[in-house]
Amino acid sequence: MNLEKKLGQQKINTSVPCRVDLGGTLDISTFFLPLHHLSPSSFNIALDLRTMVSLSPWQKGFVKVSSKGFESAVFKKNEAPFNHPMGLMFAVANYFDAHGVHIHIESNSPPRSALGGSSAAAVAIIAAFFTALDRQIFPDQIAWLAHYIEASVAGVPCGMQDQLAAAFGGVNLWVWKMGKTSPLFEQIPVFETDDDIKAFNSNILVAYCGIPHVSKDINKQWVESFVRGETRPIFEKIADLTKEFSKALMNKDFSQAADLMNQETKLRIEMTPDVLDNTGKKLFEKAMACNCGARFTGAGGGGCLWAIGQAQDIERLSPLWQEILGCVETAKILDTKIENKGIVIC
Repeated sequence: MNLEKKLGQQKINTSVPCRVDLGGTLDISTFFLPLHHLSPSSFNIALDLRTMVSLSPWQKGFVKVSSKGFESAVFKKNEAPFNHPMGLMFAVANYFDAHGVHIHIESNSPPRSALGGSSAAAVAIIAAFFTALDRQIFPDQIAWLAHYIEASVAGVPCGMQDQLAAAFGGVNLWVWKMGKTSPLFEQIPVFETDDDIKAFNSNILVAYCGIPHVSKDINKQWVESFVRGETRPIFEKIADLTKEFSKALMNKDFSQAADLMNQETKLRIEMTPDVLDNTGKKLFEKAMACNCGARFTGAGGGGCLWAIGQAQDIERLSPLWQEILGCVETAKILDTKIENKGIVIC
């Protein structure tokens, strides 16, 4: 499909949010199928640090991908290596048999910050191609497609909570199930009104530790230890903690939510001590000292941490985190809020 001429007439722009989370890994079928009896789930919050994608015309027979933090790449149609740093984006273009297109990605979140940016970009690119083809936007369809394309080229088992946060936005608990012929998810919004979500902004804090993460390293350890049967009891506890955490938020019991978050983080540290880098460890300890919960985002090992607690405790924690982050180049408290909207066609 040559898009050069069509995009010369109409440039297409889309955007989606990134996320912070708790109960990740359980969205991978390696975990949620054996733990089916526990109704495993993952919690996430969409953030207004949106990833923007634009499609513009390029040379016939070629695909170009540009993204902040990465070197731009151009490959002939069907010849892009999927193990390239932007291989997922080329794989999406390949699914649509697209060429004559320049995919430009611009993210408001730091590169490789463990906020689900690459999966979010895939969702935004698919939405852009749907728009170019005059196809109706169904968030669930796009999230599933982004998930399966990523799983096909990643070389490691993949979940789909990142894609769902990008496609739907909001604050949600995602329950992982198996239907008659395929996996399913159930979306459970944690708050009933937009006012509740707006108020919840005062109960969270997000920090970038200044060191990019590589999710495959730690995810691989979790998957391998689970398959060997060594950590299944731990992941059973994580499944329970995730549901209890969401219930605490529904009841606006942020102190209990903080305690449950810390329990989950400690279980992850028990399995993989390097899930927190030195800065992350300091942030985690300071959060606990302020009666807040703290957790790495995604698979950790660098990237971001987020905190939860009573509004006054979060307010007290913020300058203390900033003091710790001030010692690390590029590290900072992120200026972000909860994003209710998922896919947006600009």
